[in-house]
Amino acid sequence: MTAGDERQRLIDWYTAFARDEARGRSAPYERLAAHVAGSPELLNFLLSLPVPKRQPNLFLAAVHQLHGVPESGERLARLVRADAARIRALMLARTTQTNEPARCAVLLPVLARLPPPLALIEIGASAGLCLLPDRYGYDYGAARIAPPSAAAPVFRCRVSGPAPLPTAAPRIVWRRGLDLNPIDLESDTEIAWLKTLVWPGQEERARMLDAAITVARRDPPMVVKGDLLSDLEPLIATAPREATLVVYHTAVLLYLAREHRERFAERMRRSPAVWIGNEAPGLLPSLAGAAPPAPGPGLFLLMRDGVPLAWTGAHGQSLDWFGRC
Repeated sequence: MTAGDERQRLIDWYTAFARDEARGRSAPYERLAAHVAGSPELLNFLLSLPVPKRQPNLFLAAVHQLHGVPESGERLARLVRADAARIRALMLARTTQTNEPARCAVLLPVLARLPPPLALIEIGASAGLCLLPDRYGYDYGAARIAPPSAAAPVFRCRVSGPAPLPTAAPRIVWRRGLDLNPIDLESDTEIAWLKTLVWPGQEERARMLDAAITVARRDPPMVVKGDLLSDLEPLIATAPREATLVVYHTAVLLYLAREHRERFAERMRRSPAVWIGNEAPGLLPSLAGAAPPAPGPGLFLLMRDGVPLAWTGAHGQSLDWFGRC
């Protein structure tokens, strides 16, 4: 890839982020990402970083943590010019381990239809907040599941299509997470970074994250440090045999090379576990081709055992069901 191609790829990345992901969800991030796409100075800064570290979420979160949210693209450029070393160091040290517990709302309709009890393994679990679907409440409009405690969040999810909406959370008897760098729920520094990853303008999402952290801290799920390509199968071997084993992930495959994604998908298709994926459709095009056109931009594709079931909001806010479960 030539330097010009690399620059254009970065421009396209930030343009798409502004248009398809931030628009309608975070006006500040839409404005800032669009400015980056047209700023030679900011593009040069990002091009000095390894490709995985150029991610819009990571760059904007790093600036946010060090300086707050810039009010304009020009202010963003001045901050980078004055504090490039610290911003670069933070981006190199961190990853976008967004732990969005509201994604449980789109996973629950699949989980609730499996034979109980369940044993869960989440890949890319971060702090493990998505390992606790039975400890939250849900509001699907046509169906509601009350939270098991007053402190628990209630996730609202807009639903269309013949979704098999649950009336109760499933019984879970065992749960484990797998992550390259698990987030310690007792570390104020780690939790501060997790909160910084919530986009500006999404106060309700931040409030739900706070509530989920409170719930998780009472009985933290176990998250094991490891790589999905080498450490998943040994973890599967420790699951109780009397439970239905579910391996799931959401917004994780982006961080794998394409050949590793295909290898992982093939391995999961052969696995005795139920496999649930909730990812951007372009990451597994061989499977996504069976889905109807997405009803909007920036949506994830929910699949069970490689079969597409629904389009979902990236933060669990919507479920557009078309499949059979």
